[in-house]
Amino acid sequence: MSVDPGHEWVPPGVDPERPSVARVHDALLGGQENFASDRSVARRLKDAVPEVVNLVWCNRAFIGRVVDFLVREAGIRQIIDLGAGLPTVENTHEVAQFADPTCRVVYVDIDPMVEPHANALLSGNPYAAAVTADVRDAASVLGHPSLTRVIDLSQPTAILAIGVLHLFSDDEDPHGLVKRYMSALPPGSHLAASNMLAAVNPKAQALEAMLHATMGTGYFRDRESIAAYFDGLVPVDPGVVHFPEWRPDERIPGPLASWEELLLGGVARKP
Repeated sequence: MSVDPGHEWVPPGVDPERPSVARVHDALLGGQENFASDRSVARRLKDAVPEVVNLVWCNRAFIGRVVDFLVREAGIRQIIDLGAGLPTVENTHEVAQFADPTCRVVYVDIDPMVEPHANALLSGNPYAAAVTADVRDAASVLGHPSLTRVIDLSQPTAILAIGVLHLFSDDEDPHGLVKRYMSALPPGSHLAASNMLAAVNPKAQALEAMLHATMGTGYFRDRESIAAYFDGLVPVDPGVVHFPEWRPDERIPGPLASWEELLLGGVARKP
């Protein structure tokens, strides 16, 4: 669906005047599934941190490498992608099913625009689905009929919580949320998680301030707090690191750029 700026189609349940994380992300990637309110936020984020577009693409590349590892090396054949956002290039199911066409993937996002667009992309694909749900309600997500149709929760499953946990405040207990998902899965399941890294880095401070000003969210955390997402799990090498350092396709040419230091994440296995 292409957006005509003069006659934007608004799906049921969508408030075009209120920016959403998924649509702002789409705008930063140069997509068309967004509204003027989302594009305004994207412009303000780019003004505050011009490298934010690079950061979003770095996030996409990290997801791609993680999914490829999960399928090719960890033997995972089921993936639940939390806070998946709008479809873009090299989606989770595309990477997973390139490695094994029978891999099963379910996308979960609270934005009601995500499900219809994902379903259009997934038409005719029996091994993938999209669910409109609040990822903070783990029981409802895991019990959703569209998810249980695709995912057998008695079998090892990977939870992707990449680019979503920094949206939740400490009062919303993102660490407890991760534990609720992982406790519902059998041994051999994996968690891939990330959070924006709190730092003296002026890029971090500028981006966190702008996220709060435009979206009312964005909770950067220190390294210890991010590592705590994986408590009780067996870490996968190289552990919790900056995204470009996690199993890079090519040798990192030199020191990380300041914006690359904002992203911290890793993968771990449930024993």
